[in-house]
Amino acid sequence: MTWADAIAPLRNRNFAWYFASRFVNTLGNMMASIALAFAVLDITDSPTALGQVLAAHTIPMVALLLYGGVIADRFPRTLVLQFSNFASAISQGAIALLVLGGHAEIWMLVVLSVVHGAVSGIGFPAMASVLPQLVPREHLQPANALISLTRNGMAVLGPTIGALLVVTVGSGWALAVDAATWLLAALLLLPVALPPKEPSKARPDTVRELREGWTFFWSVPWLWAVVVGFGALNFIHAGAWSTLGPAVADDTIGRQAWGYVLSAEAVGLLVTTVVLLRVRLERPLLLGMIGVSMMAPPMLVLGASPHLVGLIVVAFVSGAGTEVFGMGWNLAMQENIDDAMLSRAYSYDALGSFVALPLGQLVYGPLALAFGFEEVLVVSAVAYVAIVALVLCSRSVRTLQRAPATPTDAVTSATD
Repeated sequence: MTWADAIAPLRNRNFAWYFASRFVNTLGNMMASIALAFAVLDITDSPTALGQVLAAHTIPMVALLLYGGVIADRFPRTLVLQFSNFASAISQGAIALLVLGGHAEIWMLVVLSVVHGAVSGIGFPAMASVLPQLVPREHLQPANALISLTRNGMAVLGPTIGALLVVTVGSGWALAVDAATWLLAALLLLPVALPPKEPSKARPDTVRELREGWTFFWSVPWLWAVVVGFGALNFIHAGAWSTLGPAVADDTIGRQAWGYVLSAEAVGLLVTTVVLLRVRLERPLLLGMIGVSMMAPPMLVLGASPHLVGLIVVAFVSGAGTEVFGMGWNLAMQENIDDAMLSRAYSYDALGSFVALPLGQLVYGPLALAFGFEEVLVVSAVAYVAIVALVLCSRSVRTLQRAPATPTDAVTSATD
């Protein structure tokens, strides 16, 4: 692909507006995490209270993912996203007003975080599945890469901007800015015109539609093989890298050095995103699973020989591999799953991924105390590679190729 091909999706009016909405939304999300954390700590120094507020967002989000998939397959996805963004603006705005007014209590933040988590769960499948309706099939890879470039770039800049706002004007105003980004993201979706959905002959029935999604999920071998595999992979990564990592770093390379390691991982993501703007992935799942196996070396180095330079190198490679998988997975889903089922497929995928995260975070601490940090990290690295190998035993994962563009792939693609 040439650079002209790489930015071709931005000449598509629908995608350009959607891209602007995602950019604003991603910036707000990256700022919000640090702003909310300090808002809670301004009320109470209790990390338990912070955990309660964060869990109040996560639990309803996970619980409503499947329902969100049904909604996104039933209604126009931009409409679902607008509702989610508007509701998020209201809930975050209410938190900001309470903090700014000095009236915020933990139970209030918990209730509002439940609302925010619920609407996030409803909106996530629509956000994940709308892209094939915005660009032609031949533009899916650069469109995904442009979205990844925004996400990865904001992962570096967003927390810094959020911290700057917290330090200069306070956590309440930082949350107010986040609420404004949600509102702006909703407004930026107004010009997007999606192709009309074909009217369903059956009456809306959530239970039936969920059952259809489940039946479809298990009927596609590569889909359930990767999702089941990632349930175990995310369990390991959340526990070994995200939970034990900071603790090991604190006793070895130091906190600042751990920040360098995480930054190296982010740089790997960014660099690979730029590469994928030009390089076409022909075997998206094979290359993706090989890429994600690169998350094992950082665990191994952290457990066996936690030196800064080595960790920076393997973290960079890990970030690169993670981005290859993310691109490969989105292309596999968007090119091989019918639009009428895509949101529900993404919702089952997200459920399988998100459910495992808190389990790993809860289990790995006691495991490390019982068996030793080095032993648990090394075994986790080996297990991680073994699980990737098991997923690759599926022929459907190894051989899935890019779907060719066909005349039926036409989408609304008005250009400026």
